[in-house]
Amino acid sequence: MHALLLNCTLKKSPAVSNTEALMRHVVQWYDRLDVSSEIVRVLDYDVHFGVTSDEGAGDQWPLILDKVKACDILILGMPIWFGVRSSVAQLVIERLDGTYTERNAAGQYPLYNKVGGVVVTGNEDGAHDCAATTLFNLSHLGCAIPPNADTYWVGDAGPGPSYIEAHGEDHPYTQRTTRWMAHNTVHLARILAAHPIPAEGNTFDEDTEHPAHIG
Repeated sequence: MHALLLNCTLKKSPAVSNTEALMRHVVQWYDRLDVSSEIVRVLDYDVHFGVTSDEGAGDQWPLILDKVKACDILILGMPIWFGVRSSVAQLVIERLDGTYTERNAAGQYPLYNKVGGVVVTGNEDGAHDCAATTLFNLSHLGCAIPPNADTYWVGDAGPGPSYIEAHGEDHPYTQRTTRWMAHNTVHLARILAAHPIPAEGNTFDEDTEHPAHIG
């Protein structure tokens, strides 16, 4: 069982990322649940804009996409900017749109039988909007979403200390939702590993898309 956590911070390494700090608490739970994991900071790669799986010369998105296809659990971590998810998170979703043209061995979208989750940090409101939009996107791309598949921390309105400086790791609600998200994503991933979503009814044959063609 392997989890891939994509950090959609606006900072390149080695800059400190508050989002990554919260993601590492998720990783601690995955370690306890015997799930291997990897955090990838998207901005450390040269990811081009676009909606295909390969935007040509110099595009390093295919390197990340290979990791996405190999994982069992896909977590998108993002900061809030102006009340919505970061532009890097939006970029990732737009690039994942390219998987619509691909199929797995069963004829389904490549993200079928993977479990999705979201980590959000910010100084103001917007965590629910980021989580709702992103979890819907992941579901639409084929991921399965368990209950309580998001964890977040937000500070007071206006400028102020972020997750690390504000000791967000001590916040009881964030601690609880982090534990829930880790356990629930692992539980559902193990179920899907043993009982994948059947290809029948999910194979997208355009000749049989209309219910009238179903025998």
